[in-house]
Amino acid sequence: MTTLVPVTYKGGVYRHDEIMDLIDDLGGYIVQKHVMAQDVVLQSFVPRDDIEMIRRIAKPLAGEVIEAPLVGTEIAVVSPSLEIHHLPHISCDIAEYLRRSGAKTNMVGLARGFGKRIANLNDEERDVINEHDLAVYVLGNFEECIRQKFPAIRREIRVPIVVTGAPDRETLIRAIDPPAEGYVGGVGRIMHRFKRPEELGKLDELVDEVSRVLDARRDALAKDPLSVFPPRLMAIIEEQIHEVSLLTHPTPVTAQMEGLRVKLPYDSYADDVRSLEVAEGVTVGDIADVTPSRMRNYILIRIKPFSETRILV
Repeated sequence: MTTLVPVTYKGGVYRHDEIMDLIDDLGGYIVQKHVMAQDVVLQSFVPRDDIEMIRRIAKPLAGEVIEAPLVGTEIAVVSPSLEIHHLPHISCDIAEYLRRSGAKTNMVGLARGFGKRIANLNDEERDVINEHDLAVYVLGNFEECIRQKFPAIRREIRVPIVVTGAPDRETLIRAIDPPAEGYVGGVGRIMHRFKRPEELGKLDELVDEVSRVLDARRDALAKDPLSVFPPRLMAIIEEQIHEVSLLTHPTPVTAQMEGLRVKLPYDSYADDVRSLEVAEGVTVGDIADVTPSRMRNYILIRIKPFSETRILV
């Protein structure tokens, strides 16, 4: 089986359709396309053995192909609140930096996340966070506050968590109980956007830590592969459900590691999604759970593993 790896193509609008056709011909998938003035960015999955060929063809077009491990993931950036009291500048910077690295990010500001003794997580916030591949918890400057607050605001969160805070990594590891999957210290609350080299270095460290945690999750998924590759199912939905092309969202269908988020009303389109044929005699309903999302009544698709369906598309 061909191994598909996530990459980002950056280049000009001129003749970028040749790169899109090439990715398609090689059996790859384009997850997202950004057009900004005269520049285009393609987030995609391509065969590992063909990356150098794509680079060679892209070079005359002044295009650049870089490996981007966060492509095809959806990450929640969780802050105790988005009020000025919690200085949300850093949360915005983290969300944007992860987005530049290929991830689809959503900001989650907790309704009751303030106060180390009264902080809490409501059911809707818990469910929304659990719909993502990973959560980045952007915490504050004080070890004792983090120690007391974190257990309450991570209650029943099942996805991997990466914690940031002003204390160093070793202090965060001591303070966080139950433990998280990743830690990045030295990222506290500041009153300005990240601009200095040492600050940008911390964002790079965060991307590396998130990539490490997600790679570990990919390794676990590889032991029992999904019945269909999420970007492939995404291409089928975009091809067969015309209404997707009419949506104004930047990502009308968002790829995740174990499924998709389709930004159509669940009540109107869930049955259409379930009945889509992905192979001869196999429908989406046979290989995935199609459920309502807690986020704006979108459609959430969770693809079942091969061990459960005995189907590999």
